[in-house]
Amino acid sequence: MQVKVTRPNRWDFPGTFPSFAKGTPVTLAGKEDADFLGWYACEIAGHETYVPLCFVNDGKLIRDYNPTELIQEVGDILEVREIVHAWLVATNAQGVAGWIPAEVVVSI
Repeated sequence: MQVKVTRPNRWDFPGTFPSFAKGTPVTLAGKEDADFLGWYACEIAGHETYVPLCFVNDGKLIRDYNPTELIQEVGDILEVREIVHAWLVATNAQGVAGWIPAEVVVSI
């Protein structure tokens, strides 16, 4: 499925994150995010980020996970690979994959 970005997407964590392998320990840092249900602040291998709770069991990732968020501009076209708790895992025209909130895109 393809989507078009309707609002620019910016984020607070500069750069990209490494991919974390299934089984990597996750330390949840508190309550569920008030704006994005199902997401929790956490630390994974020394990196502060967010994780969907459905990716964690007994303090470990149950699947490979990369928390990198896409920085996109209005009009960019993305190919959606997965939808998790109102966020999309998508690939942009340059082949870069990452997360983007569903609220900033429309399907085309």
